Amino acid sequence: MAYRKKAELISKYKPDLVVVPECEYLGERTSKNLWFGDNAKKGIGIFSYSDFDLELHEEYDLVFRYVIPIRVTGPLEFNLFAVWAMNDIQDVRRRYIGQVYSAIQFYKNLLKFPSIIVSDFNWNAIWDRNPDYPLCGNLSDVVDSLSRLGIRSAYHEFLNEKFGEETAPTFFMHHSKDKPYHIDYCFASTEFDISSVEVGTFNDWIKRSDHIPLIVSFQYE
Repeated sequence: MAYRKKAELISKYKPDLVVVPECEYLGERTSKNLWFGDNAKKGIGIFSYSDFDLELHEEYDLVFRYVIPIRVTGPLEFNLFAVWAMNDIQDVRRRYIGQVYSAIQFYKNLLKFPSIIVSDFNWNAIWDRNPDYPLCGNLSDVVDSLSRLGIRSAYHEFLNEKFGEETAPTFFMHHSKDKPYHIDYCFASTEFDISSVEVGTFNDWIKRSDHIPLIVSFQYE
C-alpha cells in the first residue's frame, strides 16, 4: 500500500516493468500506468518505466478479477499476466491458487504466445495437500500446466531450488521474521533467457511492506 511513498526505492533498480499488488489508485489508465481494484487504497498496479507500452488484453474476463492479461508492446511484444491471488467466497474451490489455476486453463491459448506471469500467488507448495483447502488446482498443478506450455519459474530455475523448499522468503506474515514464506513468483516462457534473480532482504524492506521484492532480469531470444 502507499506505493507513491516507495516508488523511488524501486526506481533505483531501473526496472522496465513493475507489478504491485495491494497498490493504491494512482490515476487514470495510460499506456504506462494500469490499475485495477475495488478499493482506491488497495488494488493492483502495473507500471512501465521504459519503452514498453501496456494495454489491457481484450480477452480479459472479470471472472478472474485479479489475474489480468496485459498486452505489452515496444522493444518486443508479449503477454504479461499480473496476479494477485484472492479469496473467492462464491466458489471456495477457486480461491487463492485455485483461482490462478482456473485462469491458466481459461487463458491457455494466450499463454501459447510469449508470456510472463508474475506477482502475488498467495500460496506455497507446502500447503498443496491441506485438507482444509479443497481446491480445483494447487501450485503443483499450476507448475505442471505451465510447464506443458513451455513456461517455468524464473526463481526456481535460476537458483535450482524446489517448490516448497525456497531459501529466500518473499513474505513475512504480520511483519514477523519468524513467519517467512515464499509466495510471490515470476513464470516466463522459455523465449525469455533468465539473466538474474534477486529477492530483497528482510532488513531492507520490512519497514515498508510485509512483501519483499522479487526482481528478475531477462534477455529475449
